[in-house]
Amino acid sequence: MNRASRRGKAVDDDSKVKRRANSLGRRGLGIATGSATAIVVALASSASAQVIPSTTDIVAAPWNAQKVFEPSGLLDLTPIDSRDEVQPEDVPVKQRQQPGYEPVGIRYGSWMFNPSLISGTLYDSNVFSSNTDKRSDIAAIISPSLRAHTLWERHGIDIKLDAASTIYRDNSSLDQTNASLKGNAWYDISHDLAVLTNFQISHLNEGVGTLSSPTNAISPTPYDLYSGDVSVRKEFNRLAASVGVSVASYDYGSTRAQDGSIINQDGRDGQIYTLHGRLDYAFSPLLGWFAGVEGNQRSIRGTPTQSLDSQGYRALSGVTFGMTNLVTGEVGAGYAQQDFSDPSIGVIEGPAYRARLMWRPTKLLDVHFNAEQIVTETSVTSSSGVQANALQLGADYELRRNVILSVMGTYEVDKFFGQDRRDVVTTTDARVKYLLNRFAAISVYHRYSDRNSDVSTFSYDKHQVGINVTAQF
Repeated sequence: MNRASRRGKAVDDDSKVKRRANSLGRRGLGIATGSATAIVVALASSASAQVIPSTTDIVAAPWNAQKVFEPSGLLDLTPIDSRDEVQPEDVPVKQRQQPGYEPVGIRYGSWMFNPSLISGTLYDSNVFSSNTDKRSDIAAIISPSLRAHTLWERHGIDIKLDAASTIYRDNSSLDQTNASLKGNAWYDISHDLAVLTNFQISHLNEGVGTLSSPTNAISPTPYDLYSGDVSVRKEFNRLAASVGVSVASYDYGSTRAQDGSIINQDGRDGQIYTLHGRLDYAFSPLLGWFAGVEGNQRSIRGTPTQSLDSQGYRALSGVTFGMTNLVTGEVGAGYAQQDFSDPSIGVIEGPAYRARLMWRPTKLLDVHFNAEQIVTETSVTSSSGVQANALQLGADYELRRNVILSVMGTYEVDKFFGQDRRDVVTTTDARVKYLLNRFAAISVYHRYSDRNSDVSTFSYDKHQVGINVTAQF
């Protein structure tokens, strides 16, 4: 068999597996299966000031078993053997792979490998996210990655190894390198019963100016993250049920203050244990119901005078709808409670909500709206609990098959417990992605962030402008 024939057979085999995976609803892998250019979103947002991130992965069933508050999509009531292949124009604009622009990959036996390399530059108007010491700088970005996934008819493994280095021209204290190994695997016990797992081993950095960054820090805060999840999902005709358990372990290093002193962050070390479950029921192909609950135990070291341990839960129930491809999404409401051991923080509780909607007036335009409330903890000079409420509106437009325009705006209100503070965060994000061919792409972006805090020390605004070039195979 000649080289061209082997490549064609590999692509054809991969397409068959993808068609089967799509028919089972597995379009929402935690590891992105799209073009490597999607990584530029993360690279451009390393200094995000929000509790709730401005970009989120699309997670579809059955992977919502591990992220129970992500939209599941309606259960497909069509028999598996009768389901059609999902066409590119029926996939959200930012996730679709147009023929002729998908990565080729390197096949070895039943494995497919996709290497990529992103290089670019970033201009930041306020690198220290300060309202008194505003400094601009230019940084170089380089990010290699390698994705490996199986082509098995049943079961599957999907692994991704990546790194991202950011090197500043004038402020070397901000230099950082992130590296991670992530993986998903699933085992089909039967056509309607599956075991789902994921893991992550990462060395990451929390950017200066993020919500949890210590006061007056001039260097990123490094930390190691180890996490894993095991879930079981079962379908009963119109009903789908899942249950799982996860653990995440954090090990923080130290950062440096403006006066040269070391800021120890060991107090943020600890583990978060989570038990989660979800039910989905399809009344019809257009309307469904869901209920999700997640309980957590956060064992965080804290300081000798202040504990960050807490336990709590979040429960949501609502409707899932899909008016063909015109309007899809989920709207849920419920209750959340987080009980902190430290009496100065106390109990944060109240009604909770989450909505993720997508309107597709044409097959070239996606308009998406997100709204969410979450409760977490943060670390500034002292530690406290945070209740965050956010609204987000954005749009993705396919100008051409290989040119994608994206805009997004977010408004978030952060209420702090344990200190007298309330922040309002506004961000905008605009980007253009141009796919040259299967092997190269260019992305340019502009991001604006504004944090307006009752405590003036934490108020700042900044612009980030960048360009990235991607090489992939």
